[in-house]
Amino acid sequence: MNYTLNQLQIFLKIVQTQSVTKAAEELHLTQPAVSIQLKNFQDQFEIPLTEVLGRKIYITDFGREIAIAAENIINQVYAINYKTQAFKGQLTGRLKISIVSTGKYIMPFFLTAFMQKHAGIELLMDVTNKNMVIESLENNEVDFALVSILPSNLNIEYLELLQNKLYLVGNAPINAKKNAKPEDIFRDLPLIFREKGSGTRQTMVNFIEGNHLSVLKKMELTSNEAVKQALIAGLGYSVMPLIGIRNELQNNELQIIPVKGLPITTNWSLIWLKGKKHSPVSLSFLEYLKAEKAEIVKERFSWYENY
Repeated sequence: MNYTLNQLQIFLKIVQTQSVTKAAEELHLTQPAVSIQLKNFQDQFEIPLTEVLGRKIYITDFGREIAIAAENIINQVYAINYKTQAFKGQLTGRLKISIVSTGKYIMPFFLTAFMQKHAGIELLMDVTNKNMVIESLENNEVDFALVSILPSNLNIEYLELLQNKLYLVGNAPINAKKNAKPEDIFRDLPLIFREKGSGTRQTMVNFIEGNHLSVLKKMELTSNEAVKQALIAGLGYSVMPLIGIRNELQNNELQIIPVKGLPITTNWSLIWLKGKKHSPVSLSFLEYLKAEKAEIVKERFSWYENY
């Protein structure tokens, strides 16, 4: 056999994503390039690694066994690289973080200086919805998770990073009387929701139910970016985190609709399982955040105070 490290990485990504297309996207390769490497890898085995039914790819039992072996090999390669850097006195290893989708507007700013200081660290950051974030933390697949609502079903520790403010937002003002009650504003307002499992949706639903509001549900979309574009296009209104709409507010593409009880305020928090044995990398990152978070907030998020 003469398979390459690149083929192992590509096959492992196909197994993880259950899709050649998604694997290509995550590896920043073209789909034909991934398909060719998959074929070349398969040619070295007499037993099928995958099978295609309709337009969907399925991993065989043998393929899953090979994927486990491939992951072990790749991890050993990383270990060799880390040991080389550690021998030179550098902090090395992987830092694994899972963040909710809106967290992409926040987490990079808390990582930049740390990653620049420690070039030997490899960052693995998964951006998904709240349910998947909590699942990866519960399964101990990551060092940390970033959420705006603390999970009630896990025994965790946390570090608050930044206040989270959520407002009712649309592309134009609404015709409402001065001092109108929330029920008067929301009654005939076409609302756009995030998908189930989203922290933003949970916060929005909690506000609606907590105020006993009767609402008109217009549509459901699977990302804050999709919701934002729908709002700009005039398809409706939604309760959205301020952190993700700064440019649109400044460009007058979106407007905050004044409503009693808004903004809803929570906190962006980095969380980890209580009692977790931190690696040197994750422990160093935690210590860095405790020392530097106030300065990062002051430098990067001072505009927040204007709302």
